[in-house]
Amino acid sequence: MQTNLSYILLFCCFFLTEIGFSQDIKPNNKTVIPIIKKDTVKPIRKELKKNIKKDSLLSKKVDTIAIDSIKPKETIEDIITHNAKDYTIQDAKNKKVTLYNEASIVYTDIDLKAGIVIIDYNKNTLFAKGIKDSTGYVQRPVFKQGGQESEQDSIIYNFKSKRALIYGLKTKQGEMFTYGEKTKRVNDSTIYIRKIRFTTSEKENPDYYIATDKAKLVPGKKIIVGTSNLVIADIPTPVFLPFAYFPMTETSTSGFLIPAFDTGSSERGIGFQNGGYYFAINDYFDLTVLGDAYSNGSWGFRTSSNYNKRYRFNGAFSFNFENNINGIRGFDDYSKANNFNIRWNHNQDSKASPNSRFTASVNLGSSKFFRESQNQFNVSQSQTNTFNSSINYSKTFVGTPFNMSVTATHQQNTNTEKITMTLPSLTVNMNRVYPFAGKGGVQKTPIQKMGFNYTMQGQYLINTDDDEFFTSKMFETARAGIQHKTGTNTNIKAFKYFTLSPSVSYEETWQFDYIQKEYDITDNVVVTDTLRGFKSYREYNAGLSLSTTLYGEFAFKKGRLKKIRHTFRPSISYSYRPDFKDNYLKQVQSSADPLDVEEYTVFDQGIYGAPSSGLSNSIGITLNNVLEAKVASKDPDSDEEDEKITILNNLNFSSSYNIAADSLRWSPVSFSAGTRLFKDKLAVNLSGSMDPYKVIESSTGSPIRINEFNANIFRLTNASLTANYSISSADFDKDNKNKPTNNANNPPDIIGADINPTDRFGQRSNINSNKEDKNKETKLYRADIPWSVSLGYSASYNNNGIDGGEVGVHSIVFSGNVELSPKWKLGYSSGYDVKGGAFTFSRFNFTRDLDSWQFNFNWVPFGTNSSYTFFIGVKSSVLADLKWDKNKPPDRTLF
Repeated sequence: MQTNLSYILLFCCFFLTEIGFSQDIKPNNKTVIPIIKKDTVKPIRKELKKNIKKDSLLSKKVDTIAIDSIKPKETIEDIITHNAKDYTIQDAKNKKVTLYNEASIVYTDIDLKAGIVIIDYNKNTLFAKGIKDSTGYVQRPVFKQGGQESEQDSIIYNFKSKRALIYGLKTKQGEMFTYGEKTKRVNDSTIYIRKIRFTTSEKENPDYYIATDKAKLVPGKKIIVGTSNLVIADIPTPVFLPFAYFPMTETSTSGFLIPAFDTGSSERGIGFQNGGYYFAINDYFDLTVLGDAYSNGSWGFRTSSNYNKRYRFNGAFSFNFENNINGIRGFDDYSKANNFNIRWNHNQDSKASPNSRFTASVNLGSSKFFRESQNQFNVSQSQTNTFNSSINYSKTFVGTPFNMSVTATHQQNTNTEKITMTLPSLTVNMNRVYPFAGKGGVQKTPIQKMGFNYTMQGQYLINTDDDEFFTSKMFETARAGIQHKTGTNTNIKAFKYFTLSPSVSYEETWQFDYIQKEYDITDNVVVTDTLRGFKSYREYNAGLSLSTTLYGEFAFKKGRLKKIRHTFRPSISYSYRPDFKDNYLKQVQSSADPLDVEEYTVFDQGIYGAPSSGLSNSIGITLNNVLEAKVASKDPDSDEEDEKITILNNLNFSSSYNIAADSLRWSPVSFSAGTRLFKDKLAVNLSGSMDPYKVIESSTGSPIRINEFNANIFRLTNASLTANYSISSADFDKDNKNKPTNNANNPPDIIGADINPTDRFGQRSNINSNKEDKNKETKLYRADIPWSVSLGYSASYNNNGIDGGEVGVHSIVFSGNVELSPKWKLGYSSGYDVKGGAFTFSRFNFTRDLDSWQFNFNWVPFGTNSSYTFFIGVKSSVLADLKWDKNKPPDRTLF
């Protein structure tokens, strides 16, 4: 209500008054001049007149100040438009103007609409109210200016004192709706309200509100109220506040975040979680600081920040640290652990720079962070086994075939606690060029088709573990090197149906560290020293491949199945590579026996390893199969085209034969197969390998391959089978044209990541973004219950040839959602380990949309992460602290 209402009302007065008086009608009656009677008072004598002094006030003086040359400022800055549907009454005698039925006054950006508007020039007031008809009280006064709008039952405004009385006020400031019985407007920036109600509900009869007797409103800034009471469904609750402050700015504001209290649900004692402060730094950047504290000394804090600059970049950063204590100091079960986690995501807008791009996805920290975390926000991440990070900058050099990429990567296994980092990795690529191509890039002859490419890759590699992470020791074992690769190939048509492809490649490796081994006579051990220095080696190989494509078709005369087509792509290749390692071999004594020596090269522990050993003179065989079917339409008279169905997406076999080897010339046969069924909803993939040679047990018990074939030719050494299937109620809805698509090769997450997290802030924002929830209506009869299910099956098999085959992994996982009603939702994720005979990590999520409120219950019923979180609160961020949450965190065991 921060407006210039006084100006518009004053302008209306001037405008309408002028119209009113200009229509004044002269009377037709004749004017009678009465007879003047003689005055009986005697005139003053001339002598007395002379004695009377001239009064200086009676003398008329001429003002010597010239007329001011400065023109007065125009009062009316724009055209004033007023209108009424039924009539406009202008009472010149009483100086009143009345607008009736859909009355409106428009001036600049101000718009006032009401059923009746009465302007009284004698009292300098404006009165606006609605109209009563058969439907009730309608056309309430609505005032708009800019982006602000207010509605009231009636309004009285004095344009001289610029004050107003408003009855039945309804206004919206940000997400907050304000209702007041009587409002006094002191000026443009201060409003006092009696019997006021605050709510974020958009209903005519709000499902909840905060009631107070008096309040002060500063439009667009804040609301300050006295004693307040929370009212739900028009029933007062025992929740009272002595005073309250509500920020009303449209931009983000800083403020405290109320924590969730824990009354001692674990051995940590009483404490609180996720309490802190939110810093609204500017329009592009914010900062949230949250903390946990418990009576046994455990504590933690989290900082997170979001940033966004339109058409440039956006991202989020978070840092978590926890000091977890178990047991009592001095006892055997006492333990303490410090864990941390860093996350950073950065995205660059494609419009910012078309030839370069910078992205970041960082997730690193202590391997035990999520498993030992006390905070409920992290329960869903406790099943994470790996952390991966990547920071990448890429640039394309326009007008050249070159492009560059600088990448820093991080891989961390939370089970083994091993960490691998590249800080950084530089890659320079030259796209394939054809120097012998004809004019206009024509490539007809084998020489013209000859293309060259080049790649340079440099790395600084660090291998460390959790104990040495972020310490100086992690750099002591770091390795650095650069590798250059180039090559050329072409293709030649041979025997009409075959393609012959010769190729040559060359590699050169530079390493900036090397090893040196010496025998220590005192300790009878071989000591390996890492030295800094430049070493290099070179490799090359040549190859030739011959490939073709064969098609086979089988037609059917009856039924919808018309044809099955088999596509067969065989390929045979030959490659030759000399033995490069032999030129760099060194020997060192490995025991007290001078004849007991071992061989090594200075490159053995380098970033790219040692040169290739042994002569390779091998023949490779690859067989690729694709099986497809063509099915006719169900209606034989339909004009629809025949449908193509993939029976086998791929069925591949590959192996090689090394001519130069003296034994074990055949390599294991690798195979893979995949198919998609049920309209691409089910994806099945199978892979494995088969060994043609027998295996015997060595003296240490490990298997050794011998140069003797198996009786059954092939022995299955390993295999894995995975299947993913996703289905929902929408798949059975014939009228639903916009069915969701399911990519069988990229199935949804079925271990629970898709279920809404226990983070109540994320839960609330997700629901607010769903605009359709407001229009949902519950159907009492024949109600549809939307649902979705995602299933996953995984199995693996291993056979070393000695102990017999065994199943490594055999599990079924599933997740889904059930919409019990338009506002009741159930989410779940679980699985069953068939081999172990137990359920995997399971979680259930219950959600109820309570219009302005949100109810959420997350439950992990069993296992090491057994816990629950209960939350009910207002969706709007303005009243985010109006909530009640209760949680039982999982019991953590530090190890």
